[in-house]
Amino acid sequence: MNTHHKLRIVVIAPDTLYPEDEDELVLAARSRSLRIGLLESGFNLIASLPCDGFLNERIAQLQPDMIIVDAQSGARDALEHVVMATRDELRPIVLFTNDEDTSHLKDAFAAGVSAYVVAGMSSERIRPVLEVALARFQHEQSLRQELAEAKTELQDRKVIDRAKGMLMQRQGLSEQEAYEKLRKTAMDKSLKVVDVAQRMLDVADLLA
Repeated sequence: MNTHHKLRIVVIAPDTLYPEDEDELVLAARSRSLRIGLLESGFNLIASLPCDGFLNERIAQLQPDMIIVDAQSGARDALEHVVMATRDELRPIVLFTNDEDTSHLKDAFAAGVSAYVVAGMSSERIRPVLEVALARFQHEQSLRQELAEAKTELQDRKVIDRAKGMLMQRQGLSEQEAYEKLRKTAMDKSLKVVDVAQRMLDVADLLA
């Protein structure tokens, strides 16, 4: 089974249930055609939500895998709401808009938008666009994770080096002996070396 069948998608769109003018009629038709296109492409569309103050709670309840923002000229405002609603748990965001002003394109990508589609889209194009957006999001998440792991590793190394330095100074050990002492203590207590090093530094700070 293709992954897109499992994707739980939420569409965020203006409330166009009772369009009042020609612009709203056009937007309502486009929004409806986007949702139909998603369903025809086999996507699991779990909800269509208005962009309001309750968005954060609704997204938290629904836990979608992807968010599609269907925005007219207020694309920037809608995006701000969505970015705020997904800041604690990042998700791929795809923006469909009729707004041809691309001046905020850079801001949109910086805010976490994985794909930005201007003007209408045929049903057969929806699937490749969403699959590319998902792949891009997963790649960026992987890079974020690698960066976070590298930062953690650097921090751990600094903590271990400080603890080694303290042992070398206080017990007259060589660097290798200091590390071996940390490692043995960690093994005896079923802890990580960095945890033993941090505890040692914490005790030293208390006694200082």
